[in-house]
Amino acid sequence: MADDKTATSEKARTTRGWYVLRAISGKEAKVKEVLDAMCANTNLGKYVFQVLIPTEKVLQVRGGKKVVKERNLYSGYVFVEAILTGEVIMELTNTSNVIDFLRGREKGAAPERLREAEVMRMLGTADQFADPTEEGVNDFMVGETVKVTEGAFQGFSAVVEEVYPDKKKLKVSVKIFGRKTPMELTNLQVERE
Repeated sequence: MADDKTATSEKARTTRGWYVLRAISGKEAKVKEVLDAMCANTNLGKYVFQVLIPTEKVLQVRGGKKVVKERNLYSGYVFVEAILTGEVIMELTNTSNVIDFLRGREKGAAPERLREAEVMRMLGTADQFADPTEEGVNDFMVGETVKVTEGAFQGFSAVVEEVYPDKKKLKVSVKIFGRKTPMELTNLQVERE
């Protein structure tokens, strides 16, 4: 019975699959950078196909300004698509800032392979946030003060009166000689103050 289990885990390690490396929290990007360089410059590239840190875009308000930040979905984890054969496990676990593979509970358990459903969910989440849309980054609000960056009123402050997200335009009013002057600008012609 033990031989069947060993044969099954050996077969799993010689096929391509997704595995999880546990990394020091906050060092995930550094681990990815090192592994990408190792894959490009050594034989490791024949066995490691992708290194991924799923992230999401988060809108934060700081000092009255909206800022889009990128946040790790799984802090302390780096995902690798690899064939775990020969010295590959040792090379990956000996990478700086890597603790070990995510493994089963038994002592001496092999690295645990992600199920297909988990991989699809992870890749779907990663793909969903890969390209931030201009609309998501330039989501101005009515009443917000902006600075005009292009045109005849460049450098003037303006107040957002209306937002047209489908056209990526704004209706703003600029104060000139104490009077409000309405104008329509694109999202790219203004920036937050």
